[in-house]
Amino acid sequence: MNKEYLNKIILGDCLNHIPNLKDSSIDLFLSDIPYGINLDEWDVLHQNTNSALLGESPAQKGKSGFKRRGKPINGWAQSDRNIGLEYQEWCESWAKGVYPKMKDGAFLFVFGARRTLHRVINAFEDSGFLLKDTLAWKKSSAHHRAQRISIVLKRRGLIDDAKKWEGWRLGNLAPIWEPIAWFMKPYKIGGTITDNVLKNEVGAINTDANQIQGTSPTNLLEFGFRKNEERIHEAQKPLDLIEYLIKLTTQENQIILDPFMGSGTTALAAKLLKRQFLGFELNPEYHSLSLKRLGDTNPKAKEDMKPVFQHSLFEKKEATSSSASQKISQP
Repeated sequence: MNKEYLNKIILGDCLNHIPNLKDSSIDLFLSDIPYGINLDEWDVLHQNTNSALLGESPAQKGKSGFKRRGKPINGWAQSDRNIGLEYQEWCESWAKGVYPKMKDGAFLFVFGARRTLHRVINAFEDSGFLLKDTLAWKKSSAHHRAQRISIVLKRRGLIDDAKKWEGWRLGNLAPIWEPIAWFMKPYKIGGTITDNVLKNEVGAINTDANQIQGTSPTNLLEFGFRKNEERIHEAQKPLDLIEYLIKLTTQENQIILDPFMGSGTTALAAKLLKRQFLGFELNPEYHSLSLKRLGDTNPKAKEDMKPVFQHSLFEKKEATSSSASQKISQP
């Protein structure tokens, strides 16, 4: 039943295709899902029509990307309060369909936003999965997007107030890390996890083969983009990071599902590591770009893309990053 989908990125809504997948056939779910934080049109997963969303208010017109993320202009209305719940319901709408397709004991890695991850966790737990841990991916750099109060006040001609608030900002700290929710599909009652590993070949982690500087991996992951790694999506994740998660939890020829392919990094990593993949992408532009990226791979391509930043907890050397790796700040 998976044959028509195997090692393909299908253009279309995953909700229409997931039911067609074979039950208990997926070894790993790995996806950087939409975060529900209004990053772009594809990330609006609620019914709120607040004019602050996606930079449609007069104050946001023509501004840079972070101005478009949308915050209530005149307080916190009921429709604003519903955004989180509607995002959770959206996550659950497809997570419930994923559940029967996973093997018993299989792992799921779900990238999320810091302020909406709890909604993802609720949706997956309500769909039957167990939360094992929350991993943290530490990025090589992060733009500090907090506006200086003094600048705002100077524009208003409030010079004394500007001096008083010098050094203060409106916003958050630099977003240097992103969470990854790590789930597991429960295995059948009556056996042990070891019994399940022997039966389904999932549910274990290969720590010896994925050591960092000779030390067992932790739940803090520090990976950056390779020197010549192509960047085609504003929420794209480093190939090294995705490869690491795949090598940690799967063996060659096992099947990985990513229903929100985006830039196609999961498919590319799976191909390079001799795993099978199933993927879906709703956006025609990203679908086309991901197919091109996947088709451009060759045995030498991986060798050509040297890691420019792969800092670890155990490495003292100061890391460097290319200008390309600084152009896109993850949500």
